[in-house]
Amino acid sequence: MSDAAQPTAAEVRAAAEAVKTALDRHLAAVESRSGDEDPAVYEAFNQLAAAAEAYDELLYDRYDEVTPFEIPSAGDAPPYTGPEEPSAVSVLIRRDYAVAEPQRLRAHAQRIEAADDEGAGASGTVHGALGLLFGEFEPDEIASRHAEFGLEEGDSTLWVTASDEPAEPGEWLEAPFEQVDTQQVVCRFDVSAVFDDDEDLDDDGDDELEEMPALVLDEDEDLEPLDADR
Repeated sequence: MSDAAQPTAAEVRAAAEAVKTALDRHLAAVESRSGDEDPAVYEAFNQLAAAAEAYDELLYDRYDEVTPFEIPSAGDAPPYTGPEEPSAVSVLIRRDYAVAEPQRLRAHAQRIEAADDEGAGASGTVHGALGLLFGEFEPDEIASRHAEFGLEEGDSTLWVTASDEPAEPGEWLEAPFEQVDTQQVVCRFDVSAVFDDDEDLDDDGDDELEEMPALVLDEDEDLEPLDADR
């Protein structure tokens, strides 16, 4: 980018101030929300995402620096065609792990067995130990303590889809991840080492990022209205 096209330092500073203001508004909306689907929280969330994305782009254009926030580019997903005022929402989460230390994993499973006196012998296999681990702890706790359990983080993604009506009880249990309409995805949050690889390429001068990733306040946070790179 030429110097003439670069944003000014004042523009970058103004974008940073806009992020601070959006953060305050988001926190205020969360503190005073009327329920899990309060539209004020949803609006404040989107405003924060937009402000952070704008700041991230200006910061990169001016200083060749990035933020630790990540949101998927709008160009990566098909246009949203779902209901303007959805009455139901589905949250689809995938987190991948490598079993880096099987012995550590089985040791935790053995402690669960000893405490609960259930599933005796299951800790002797990796798949049995995984069953005990995920039966004992919430997925978010496993995500935050994965190294302690002998797991290594891989890619993860979280999608929020909107619909006109809630699903009937048991309607999708046999195939919960099939038939997802990508045009009803309200927002998604991706975490992947590929983002770090892209930044390394840019630092080496071998490649140039056409679009820098923008916001996810953290993969581990609970998202309400939404819970993700780094």
